[in-house]
Amino acid sequence: MQAKKSYGQHFLKHEAIAQRIAESLQLAAQAGCVLEVGPGMGMLTKFLLAHPEYETYAVEADKDMVEYLEKQYPEFAGKRLISKDFLDFNGPDFFNGRPFCLIGNFPYNISTQILFKLLDWREHIPEMVGMFQKEVADRVVSKPGSKVYGITSALAQAFYHTEYLFTVERGSFNPPPKVLSAVIRLTRKDNITLGCSEKLFRTIVKTAFNQRRKMLRNTLKPFFPNELLMSDPFFEKRPETLGWEEYVRLTQWSEQCAAENK
Repeated sequence: MQAKKSYGQHFLKHEAIAQRIAESLQLAAQAGCVLEVGPGMGMLTKFLLAHPEYETYAVEADKDMVEYLEKQYPEFAGKRLISKDFLDFNGPDFFNGRPFCLIGNFPYNISTQILFKLLDWREHIPEMVGMFQKEVADRVVSKPGSKVYGITSALAQAFYHTEYLFTVERGSFNPPPKVLSAVIRLTRKDNITLGCSEKLFRTIVKTAFNQRRKMLRNTLKPFFPNELLMSDPFFEKRPETLGWEEYVRLTQWSEQCAAENK
């Protein structure tokens, strides 16, 4: 089986790494189901299938890989191996609202989109363990003040505890990618409610970071009165200095301003 560039495939070669990724799941037994994204040739899948305390499912877009997996793991074929692009897949509907954990050596070309799917489905996903391009992994777990802290950092950390688990070298893959990889774990926070419009919260975070070198008074003009932007020193800050909690407070502040101007 040859890796295909169109699917962003890089096959993990070392079983010890695959086993370590599988064993990083902490809430799988409690959830009862695990969904693997892009199983490829099944290096990670076989370690997941070794756990009878939860059911393992997988979504694979490459039909050649699906055919290969059906031959290698006949007990896995059929309902639990889904031949579909993950970005066109509706996890909550498939599992009929049951909780499931998300795991995978994620294709780098859709890894950020997978993160946003996770956030959209967070009511159903208590935990995610995934391998990402190291740059993306660093961004997800980074704290305010870091050069790589950004949109995915603030949004992910609002709803999940984020952990950097370990780095994976280029030579661990066939073919080797041009970048380092890293495995991270996201564990959902209990009973988290923002206390503001989530849609507006996301919009304000994205708007601020779209011009991350500028002060907030220059980027958040659509959300606040100009007089407030120019007079309050808070808006002299830059987006990478604010934690997700401060973005929540900004959103609440914006909602208050909108209500007062009605």
